[in-house]
Amino acid sequence: QVQLVESGGGLVRPGGSLRLSCAASARTFSNYAMGWFRQAPGKEREFVATISGGGGYTGYADSAKGRFTISRDNAKNTVYLQMNSLKPDDTAVYYCAARAGVTSRAAYDFWGRGTQVTVSS
Repeated sequence: QVQLVESGGGLVRPGGSLRLSCAASARTFSNYAMGWFRQAPGKEREFVATISGGGGYTGYADSAKGRFTISRDNAKNTVYLQMNSLKPDDTAVYYCAARAGVTSRAAYDFWGRGTQVTVSS
């Protein structure tokens, strides 16, 4: 069982930045690929970014490319999502997810409870 706790959400103006963090309870954190997803009101949850267990591979949704950066610190059991040039369309609850093995854009075994990101002037 892996427990995930997100933090770092909040209210930011368009064009601003936020860094989300996700702390994991996994015994061997590097065994898990990590992902970030988001769900806006009235919409389905969607993939944002993923990173491999060692951090050597990352993947992004088209909406995140060039603006968001996923990273991880395996010594701290933490994954991050740096979000720059935020837009109102980025407003959503952001979820951290973990899966054993290789990265995925869909199938994750463990999920956090989410952190709200609101982009508004």
